[in-house]
Amino acid sequence: MTTALTLFLLAASGIFIGCLVPARYLPPLRHDKWMHFAAFLVLAMLAGRIAQSIPSLLAWCCGLFFAGAAIEVIQHWVPGRQFCWRDLAANTGGILLAAASTIYFSDLV
Repeated sequence: MTTALTLFLLAASGIFIGCLVPARYLPPLRHDKWMHFAAFLVLAMLAGRIAQSIPSLLAWCCGLFFAGAAIEVIQHWVPGRQFCWRDLAANTGGILLAAASTIYFSDLV
């Protein structure tokens, strides 16, 4: 298993768990959207290190988008949490920035 894949799995697990913790266990978060943006930016950057081609990178990014959407839907059943379109938009922004910069700065074909 490559280092990037290991880091991706660890980061994804941590983010998934953090997004599904009941609200009462979390400190008040003033910049929640920036945290979503940064989390999915990191995941997509790691996916860029794993991907072997642009189509592969786009598949990883689509998977991340749908994982983020699934997390938002699942939050409906987590006490104190709820679906938020702005969270999904922040996730998507992080994914898009990471994908664009990976394509621009790498030699993916």
